[in-house]
Amino acid sequence: MEGGSPAFGYFMRFCSLRSGSSGNAAYIGYKDVHILVDAGLSGSTIEKSLLNIDVDPHDIAAILITHEHNDHIKGAGILSRRYDIPIYANEATWVSMEGLIGEIEPHNKRFFKTGEDFTLGDVKIRPFKKSHDASEPVGFSFFCGQNKATIATDLGYISRGVAANIMDSDVVLLESNHDVDMLINGTYPWPLKKRILSPHGHLSNKDAAEAIKKFIKLKAVGKIYLGHLSQNNNKPEIAYKTVIDALREEGIDYEINMALRYEESDIVEI
Repeated sequence: MEGGSPAFGYFMRFCSLRSGSSGNAAYIGYKDVHILVDAGLSGSTIEKSLLNIDVDPHDIAAILITHEHNDHIKGAGILSRRYDIPIYANEATWVSMEGLIGEIEPHNKRFFKTGEDFTLGDVKIRPFKKSHDASEPVGFSFFCGQNKATIATDLGYISRGVAANIMDSDVVLLESNHDVDMLINGTYPWPLKKRILSPHGHLSNKDAAEAIKKFIKLKAVGKIYLGHLSQNNNKPEIAYKTVIDALREEGIDYEINMALRYEESDIVEI
């Protein structure tokens, strides 16, 4: 889907600051609202990353948490205390992560309900249910004027609900976590392999490719980023090739982008 003209000259800005099994954080901006989605790296790394895309950490209005795993919350408490930033999560996630992120000022503990929209300034946010081995994991869609961005990583499969939330997104960050052969033949113990391959684990390159093929055929997505790649069971070139090959089999020529592990990805302005 092509994005419409920016409302009143304002652009939605999206950037994956870091994406991978070693740490995740993404930025969404619209008008004067600046949002951090997850903070799974050190506070200093996220600070530098924001400054690299010309965002002052003091201007971050909220940190939104998808789930309580360390590669999504590591720096959340540090940044909240340092810059007086509210942290938003559902109740189950708060219960699971509260003892892991350190003391948070009461006014910075914010709650949302999965499936219920809420707003930050002129940004409407939709937290949606996904399947992962966490307390109550969510993905997020962001509605900024006429445009929409969706983050859907850390999910064992793409349910109808997840697919419905991805539909009509101008930019999507979608998990492409592992190559199945690399995982099965790798060094992980079998229980961990089973967990990753399960419906509550992580999306494989092949499953991501099949989903992307369907979305493109429906003309339901714009810019696509593959993210949350495993460091041990995947490589960017393998994930990219898996998706491109699946598209070419259907005669589809489409740009696929990678969300990077150790640096900021391209900034998308729509």
